[in-house]
Amino acid sequence: MNKQKPDLSYFALRLKEFLSVSFPEKSNDFRFITMRSKLAESAYENAFKEGHSNSYCTEVSESILFEELIFSKYDLLFNVICNEFSLVIDDEDIRPLALQMLSECESVFSGYDFNENFEDSSDYDVLYTELTGSIQIWIEDHGLQ
Repeated sequence: MNKQKPDLSYFALRLKEFLSVSFPEKSNDFRFITMRSKLAESAYENAFKEGHSNSYCTEVSESILFEELIFSKYDLLFNVICNEFSLVIDDEDIRPLALQMLSECESVFSGYDFNENFEDSSDYDVLYTELTGSIQIWIEDHGLQ
């Protein structure tokens, strides 16, 4: 079996892509991206040198690359806007509004503990409802409805 180490830039590119989609508020944090990608690269190299398969090396490196990036507030806001406000918000305005709402809704998010099981909890439904109300109020206050 041919074992080939990914390009050194692979980890940074992979993380940048993920951040731009689900954590846009972190997508320009080059220090974070550089640190995480170097740690992931090192983990991959060490696992590779120990003779592990490419899939195992990738699994190890991605666990470091995406550590603590388990719940995206942005993704939830994006989904709320798409699901609840698609009749009043144009498609091209959804991403910018979701990004704006990250800071506007920070106080709503602060009352929750985000872990890997959060989306399956009853707290998720409560948060979804709270965000829907907060976005509705913001839209009304800014004359978008």
